[in-house]
Amino acid sequence: MTSFFSKPLLGLSAALVLMGCGSTALVSTPIESIDTTPLKISDLTDAQKKNWGHLDLVSDTIPGMSVDKAYSEIIKNRKGETVIVAVLDSGMDLKHEDLADVIWTNKAEKAGDGIDNDKNGYVDDIHGYNFLGESYNEQLEATRIVRLKLGDAKLQARAKTKVDTEYQTASQQKQQYEQIFQTVKNADDAVKKELGKDLYTAEDLAGIETTDAAMQQNIAILSQMLSYEDSIPVVLEQVEAGIKHFSDQLNYNYNVDFNGRKEVGDDPYDINDLGYGNGNPQNRQEDESHGTHVAGIIGAKRNNGIGANGVANNVAIMSIRAVPNGDEYDKDIALGIRYAVDNGAKVINGSFGKSFSPEAKWVYDAIKYAADKDVLFVHAAGNEGADLDNPANPNFPNDQVDNGPEIADNVLTVGALSSKYGSQMVASFSNYGDVNVDVFAPGDEIYSSMPGNEYEFQGGTSMASPAVAGVAALIRSYYPKLTASQVKHIIMESGLAPTTKVILSGDAAKTATLDEVSTSGKIVNAYNALIMADNVSTGKIKL
Repeated sequence: MTSFFSKPLLGLSAALVLMGCGSTALVSTPIESIDTTPLKISDLTDAQKKNWGHLDLVSDTIPGMSVDKAYSEIIKNRKGETVIVAVLDSGMDLKHEDLADVIWTNKAEKAGDGIDNDKNGYVDDIHGYNFLGESYNEQLEATRIVRLKLGDAKLQARAKTKVDTEYQTASQQKQQYEQIFQTVKNADDAVKKELGKDLYTAEDLAGIETTDAAMQQNIAILSQMLSYEDSIPVVLEQVEAGIKHFSDQLNYNYNVDFNGRKEVGDDPYDINDLGYGNGNPQNRQEDESHGTHVAGIIGAKRNNGIGANGVANNVAIMSIRAVPNGDEYDKDIALGIRYAVDNGAKVINGSFGKSFSPEAKWVYDAIKYAADKDVLFVHAAGNEGADLDNPANPNFPNDQVDNGPEIADNVLTVGALSSKYGSQMVASFSNYGDVNVDVFAPGDEIYSSMPGNEYEFQGGTSMASPAVAGVAALIRSYYPKLTASQVKHIIMESGLAPTTKVILSGDAAKTATLDEVSTSGKIVNAYNALIMADNVSTGKIKL
């Protein structure tokens, strides 16, 4: 899919229908049992909300990755090597105030001359490459299978069932959101007239004295909405976003008559049809924001007094535009991984995924190629709240076929945490799986960069994956001799391992311990990872 954002407003519709690096032993945070850490009672402050993924469980009682602690107690003023991190995603705002200083530049290429100066097969690829050309809206892979009759009859039947079902669901959801919008807007107009002002609070609503049944209903509706957001204009904005989301599904994602690829000009099911796209991976539309948000989580300029701090302080971010507003093509992902590897990336972040992958072998081969070249691939687990170990819930790409042995030892698949430590710390939308999900990391309501020098909170495993990619970049910066496989296992083994049961899929009746729903059973911790990296690099710990 285009992104792994959670869709928290979907629930709103139902509601409305009436130490240091020299340490020889790994330091646990906290040292004894993290299950004894007190639950946080008070709400997060604004500063904590914008930075919770970097905070420390012991000192803040928030399940962050101890990034700030790692900088203050381990990294300090040390100089590391610059690590190229490829963001294989939608287009990116390359001029963003918090990203411009950390964007990768291909110094062997001359901008705008129309020549492949470095002879890498890509013309004018100054900051990465754009495999989508000028296209953006796209079908889901299931829809393309139906339209093009890809694969065997069984695959086509499964795809058609999904397309027909999801199209109907999207149509119903769009209609419901439109009704919500009109209901809230009408209530808002009536209350603004009653109060004589455009902005009002829940207290203002409570202070209205009326016996009019219609006004009482308006007050009830708006009071409920203000329990979700701070103001009605924000509510209406969120509902409009929901309308657009479902409209895109109907117009593009599940529309069997739509073909977004015709603007590109290649055959996306021929891996040898090359030379398409262009060297400009800048985002093409205002709402093409996913890549910008992901990049900020990895490496937004730290401590510059604006925006947000990225996890890694020593990165060059390579933008590879390959994920449209719909499902990515296997061809673009495979070539994008190879482009990143061939042009110096040591970490690749992939915040995308889909349930159908007719040419998955191309991507598997690219992942193996990355492994052979010592490149780590970090991937989002997905946002369906599903058990990926169940064959009924496939998610591509992954690093094994049918829950079998890993095809390569350079892939980390990441589930998402919320900021609420305890039973609710696994985000309700996050996928999970003992075999298919390696670790969990902060991914719910993450503050990061958006196109046009803006910033916003977004949630999804799309946000958890770059957090881990940032930790991987930190390790590769300060311990450059460690291999991609070693970095993967350091991240998995150095995390925190709570034993308390967590709620899955937002269903209180469905609980498990982290070691039952992920390979490592751990939440990523940058502080511990750097300590373990030091011990591995000096031979004190063997992996």
